[in-house]
Amino acid sequence: MKELPVDKGTRVKLHFALKFTDGEVIDSTFEKEPATLEIGDDNLPENFEAYLMGMKAGERASYEVPPEKAFGQHNPNNLQTFKRHEFSADMVLEPGVMISFADARQSELPGVVSRVEGDEVEVDFNHPLAGRTLTFEVEIIDVEPAKPTH
Repeated sequence: MKELPVDKGTRVKLHFALKFTDGEVIDSTFEKEPATLEIGDDNLPENFEAYLMGMKAGERASYEVPPEKAFGQHNPNNLQTFKRHEFSADMVLEPGVMISFADARQSELPGVVSRVEGDEVEVDFNHPLAGRTLTFEVEIIDVEPAKPTH
């Protein structure tokens, strides 16, 4: 059973860490319980799943993931400017504050205040990790066939 490689239709138990290239950890399971996911279940972005393909239990690897394969490049079109009065009066508006907006489909869209000048508030809707090269470290603990869903 230990020879089954990671592929579509497998359930994988793994440890992973996502880090900035300077080693700062963004997210990691190495000190906690391992994560279990089914390939293709959208728990892991497809680009990250691609790195796992073909790995087997007991293997460990580290990948450098460029922005195009991680969370995309920083897009200047995702910066939007609002007027101060469009926010509630008691809301703290300063760079770095995250605000949740509802988009056209009423799903949640997080934005981070990037600039506040006079009556203008600039909000950045890019993914916080957009434009960053990341290190994706992974250790495969177990690979098994996914259970049929019916």
